[in-house]
Amino acid sequence: MPAFRYEAVDAGGATRKGVLNSDSARSARAELRTLGLVPLKVDAIAAQLDAAGVAKRRGFGERLSTTELALFTRQMASLLEAGLPLEQAFTALLEQAERAYLRDLIASIRAEVIGGAALSDALSRHPRDFAEIYRALVASGEQIGQLSRVLSRLADYIERRNALVQKVRLAFTYPAIVTVVAFAIVIFLLTYVVPQIVSVFANTKQKLPLLTVIMLAISDFVRNYGIVVAIALIGAWFAWRRALENPSLKRRWHTWLLTAPLYGKFERSLNTARFASTLAITTGSGVPILRALETSRDTLSNVAMRELVEEASDAVREGVSLARSLSAQRHFPPMLVHMIRAGEITGELPAMLDRAASAQEADLERRTLTIAGLLEPALILAMGVVVLLIVLAVLMPIIEINQLVR
Repeated sequence: MPAFRYEAVDAGGATRKGVLNSDSARSARAELRTLGLVPLKVDAIAAQLDAAGVAKRRGFGERLSTTELALFTRQMASLLEAGLPLEQAFTALLEQAERAYLRDLIASIRAEVIGGAALSDALSRHPRDFAEIYRALVASGEQIGQLSRVLSRLADYIERRNALVQKVRLAFTYPAIVTVVAFAIVIFLLTYVVPQIVSVFANTKQKLPLLTVIMLAISDFVRNYGIVVAIALIGAWFAWRRALENPSLKRRWHTWLLTAPLYGKFERSLNTARFASTLAITTGSGVPILRALETSRDTLSNVAMRELVEEASDAVREGVSLARSLSAQRHFPPMLVHMIRAGEITGELPAMLDRAASAQEADLERRTLTIAGLLEPALILAMGVVVLLIVLAVLMPIIEINQLVR
């Protein structure tokens, strides 16, 4: 049964908006009239699909946020665990949805489910909101008859991932703010303060100190060519992004990132944590190991590590154990390999993977805090040195004049 988004006026003249399911737009208007509402606009939500049956992209920013996805998954799991049928669960979610896009999304999925489609098939019409791993796990839960349990594990996975991303962002927020403020202060001093003060000594025909001359030259360069340099840097950044579309160059770049000083361990920890947590939830939800490896590979941001997972998948397909296939690859920590081997021996692979994922996330958090802790004093020290040089460049001519007066 299609879903319709409506806008109507009640008996008191107030405008009401919402979503309802009906056979057609005409029957939807008739249903609104029976409720004492005068329909102003009725639009079919399910009709917003392209030729491939995928939801059309809407305006900028119109997509499900990670927080909304976690809340949606957790609430759906709780409602299904309480014994509610899938249709009633979606009705309950629809009634409490606050954002218009979220209401439209839930109504569209609910309409597909009422029409007889499987939940995973209904979610596949919205690939921007529900990633492939999400749809694969839902399909697995439907096949084994444990949809509520799988959704609960999926909610745990999304919430843990969101918490990790938030910790990483918060750790680098302060250094980013310090960097922006430092650049703003230095540019202000070079473009306004230094020329105003040093210009006083121009009429005295005094020979300026070398540091002051250098600072004036830098000031003139920033004032005359600062915008050009900024545009060039932005253009270089876009050119680099375009160059990374070359698979060979991107692979070499990502391979170097894995061995880069200081950042290399952070890159490995980040991708290893994603791989282990995704593999843990997929194998624990009944997804076959080869399919789980494929899904886990797609969550990696580093192309070089993706290729390593592909090589490991080929070895597993030929009958090699997962632990042995991963041990043959570089950049996977030995602890992860040992825990996978223990899980394969004891038959508790999902549980051991979950422990390994937790350990990798803890290691990632530690490395993040270490890098952020090193960046903060380094940025403050660098800013202090630059400001000190600017102050000295301004004060040195004044000191020389005082000495001449004496």
